Amino acid sequence: MVSEVPTGTTSCDDGPLRLMAVHAHPDDESSKGAATMARYVADGAEVMVVTCTGGERGDILNPAMDKPEIKANIGAVREQEMARAREILGVRQEWLGFVDSGFPEGDPPPPLPEGCFALQPLEVAAEPLVRAVRAFRPHVILTYDEKGGYPHPDHVKCHEVSVEAFEAAGDPDRYPGTGEPWQPLKLYYHMTFHKDRLVALHAAMEEAGLESPYGDWLKRFDDGPAPWAVTTRVPCADHFETRDKALLAHATQIDPNGFWFMCPLDLQRRAWPTEDYHLARSLVDTELPEDDLFAGVREKVCL
Repeated sequence: MVSEVPTGTTSCDDGPLRLMAVHAHPDDESSKGAATMARYVADGAEVMVVTCTGGERGDILNPAMDKPEIKANIGAVREQEMARAREILGVRQEWLGFVDSGFPEGDPPPPLPEGCFALQPLEVAAEPLVRAVRAFRPHVILTYDEKGGYPHPDHVKCHEVSVEAFEAAGDPDRYPGTGEPWQPLKLYYHMTFHKDRLVALHAAMEEAGLESPYGDWLKRFDDGPAPWAVTTRVPCADHFETRDKALLAHATQIDPNGFWFMCPLDLQRRAWPTEDYHLARSLVDTELPEDDLFAGVREKVCL
């Protein structure tokens, strides 16, 4: 039985506990860690989503939105979608202002577009994130692993700038002119689509007599060890509905009749009631496994 995240200890001497989630594109925040964010917002923490690019080169994945006028204004449309999603989740949100790199396909893949996010020098790409970290002063940062969760060049770059900002924001000699130094205390990688979770959801759907969308996906998993262990499982099943509403706000990316919604919410809540993470960096003492992203942080800063 997974215990609930502690409530009540969300305010410290310098204000509420603060969580920052760094994502590559609008919609990523709603497909990875959204229920976790809604959970901590409900508990009184401050949560900020940082979106690295505008998602301008993302494909339209919802047939109902595949219209010439949408394609012609895709950047503005995705900005409007993000505004709705952040309102649903109750989070603050900031754009870093970089241009989507697109996902190169082909053999060999074509070169990335000039000026895109993935081609930016690390210090250029990380500077606005360091500025955001120093302004918001998060105790915990969420991002992707070194492969980006999947090998989209913007996701990989998002990992790189997140690690750079975590390590540099507290150093007064680095990134001068971007605000007073601030050192986050923990850095996590999203572990959203790991095999154990998909196996559990697949089994639950088959036991319920439902057609599972996870079977073919599981066949593609490497049987070798996972690159990162799940260290932290945050109970957030009560916020799965909020997560799904935020996903649907990204109408150009999310088909309401598609994969995301094939597994009923009540079944998801029973089969896998958490969102999962790998603790990649910690400057506080904590005992693994965890059920709280602020484990160790509460004890250090909320005395």
